[in-house]
Amino acid sequence: MEEKSRVLIIGATGRLGYHLATFSLQFGHPTFILIRDSSSTDPIRAQKLDFLIAAGAIPLKGSLDDEKSLMEAVKQVDVVICSIPSKQALDQKLLIKVIKESGCIKKFIPSEFGVDPDKIQISDLDNQFYSRKSEIRRHVEAEGVPYTYICCNLLMSYLLPWLAQPGLKTPPRDKAIIFGDGNTKAVFLKDIDVAACTIRAIDDPRTLNKTLYLRPPGNVYSMNELIAIWENKIDEKLEKIYVPEEELLKKIKETPYPDNMEMIFIYSAFVKGDHTYFDIKSCGVDGTQLYPHLKYTTVSEYLDTLL
Repeated sequence: MEEKSRVLIIGATGRLGYHLATFSLQFGHPTFILIRDSSSTDPIRAQKLDFLIAAGAIPLKGSLDDEKSLMEAVKQVDVVICSIPSKQALDQKLLIKVIKESGCIKKFIPSEFGVDPDKIQISDLDNQFYSRKSEIRRHVEAEGVPYTYICCNLLMSYLLPWLAQPGLKTPPRDKAIIFGDGNTKAVFLKDIDVAACTIRAIDDPRTLNKTLYLRPPGNVYSMNELIAIWENKIDEKLEKIYVPEEELLKKIKETPYPDNMEMIFIYSAFVKGDHTYFDIKSCGVDGTQLYPHLKYTTVSEYLDTLL
């Protein structure tokens, strides 16, 4: 039996990072987690940390701005997975330098787990949300660090719980705003499913120096389709208000950052089609084809939890 790669996870007490660490342990990888002294001050993060350590994770003290602790941690593993907030993407630069100098890492999975930043068509609007991720990609490639980029588009915890209705936090019951013609499809994945697929890809040579996309059929829907599914579940017809692209753009530009980011993500997904306008085979590998046995929580199943 081939020996499992040793894995270092940075951000293991975060929402996605916790699932990554849990699956890494479940799949038999010796799993190390980088922790800062401040990690234990948050009671929820402390609870997650205690669970992971009890499950076999090996804690290593360190942070992304401490080169010495990073080198000590990286030298103990074969694979590094980073799962930090998108606004901190550039904080991975020192980590990349350390990975390069260590010479022992066979795969680095940087903190992306969203829309492909190289495919985005709204770079003039996103307040550098995606350009920071693209900058990290170019840095990884320039340093010759072996990588896999994970593109899962949107996690189900964002937009979907309120069916992409700005200002709401629960699904509509009377009327729905639909942007554009409502036919452009977006992709939503549950974080636990993204984590399971990511850990599967660790020792898979088919994902080396590739972008891995997740686009399961049951997770790809337009706004018109989402509203129709919801109407069927609540047995009600909603009043539909169609907002043209120009009106949405005007509203985005009139609304200050960061209050406009929700509308920017809606514009990217449901108007520009940044999740689905390109063919996966032309630019990467399809995770749903590589791992056909993996089951994904569908959009319909997720909406059932909102009833």
